[in-house]
Amino acid sequence: MQGLQELLVDGLRDIYDAEKQLVRALPKLTRALSNSELKDAFTQHLEVTKNQVARVEQCFEVLGEKAKSKPCRAMKGLVEEAQEHLQEHEKGELLDQVLVGAGQKVEHYEIAAYGTARAMAKSLGQKEAMNLLQETLREEEQMDKALTAIALRLQRDMGRSKPEDAMEAMSNSRGSRVAGRSSSSASRGGGAKKKK
Repeated sequence: MQGLQELLVDGLRDIYDAEKQLVRALPKLTRALSNSELKDAFTQHLEVTKNQVARVEQCFEVLGEKAKSKPCRAMKGLVEEAQEHLQEHEKGELLDQVLVGAGQKVEHYEIAAYGTARAMAKSLGQKEAMNLLQETLREEEQMDKALTAIALRLQRDMGRSKPEDAMEAMSNSRGSRVAGRSSSSASRGGGAKKKK
């Protein structure tokens, strides 16, 4: 059982770091959103995540361990991927759709992490820690369901837009900033000279 307790503590240190990374990342991601429902969901989840950090600290206390982080590479990768989308897409419904997907990837990772930790706490007979982890697991599952519902509404709205709107949204994403700068510099006389 000692080995299982060590695994649980190690998992909690990973989760602790993951949640703290998310607290730092969510404000920037939220500012990039244009859909008010999605923005509200991200804003509310930031507050929920802050409470989850405190709950992980309670788990450490219950287990008689010091609350400390272990770098969570999985969350680091998920956050970096979400931030890359901010560079690749203009603000608008396409970016909202991409970020709702990024949010669900985060939720699925957290559901797996909390589910595993809860199962270990249960096996160890650590009922208080198990209940704390179960509470957070329930919140992550609720957020995942909320994001699924929002994603479906966003997809329906995008499907209803005119085909030319969809094509414009696509051209405004990857590479459009470079094209936009080239055309604006050409209009100011900075374009290529014509051959005589």
